[in-house]
Amino acid sequence: MAKGGFRGMPGGMNQTAMMKQAQKMQQEMLRMQAEQEAKTFTAAAGGGVVSATVNGKHELVNIEIKPEAVDPDDVEMLQDMVIAAVNEAMRAADAEAANNMSRLTGGLNLGGLF
Repeated sequence: MAKGGFRGMPGGMNQTAMMKQAQKMQQEMLRMQAEQEAKTFTAAAGGGVVSATVNGKHELVNIEIKPEAVDPDDVEMLQDMVIAAVNEAMRAADAEAANNMSRLTGGLNLGGLF
């Protein structure tokens, strides 16, 4: 390797500068991940009679079922509404995490790097 960095690197960026930039990005990613895990995401189903709240760690932290959602003759409908609410809350958490990662990487697809 040539002294002072890689030849042909844009802007004359050397290996030390690249490492510092990667460390900065990793620290920012860890900060964003901690913030994401502390957030909660709520979604409703069945016109709002069932709502589910998950945190950024994909843990179900609360579920609310209004009495009018409970029909002893149609338990399957209640089950479907619970599943729908939980899944929608999970999708909201995933969408925000993906949006945050995209902002961090400037839209670059880094695959499994981070």
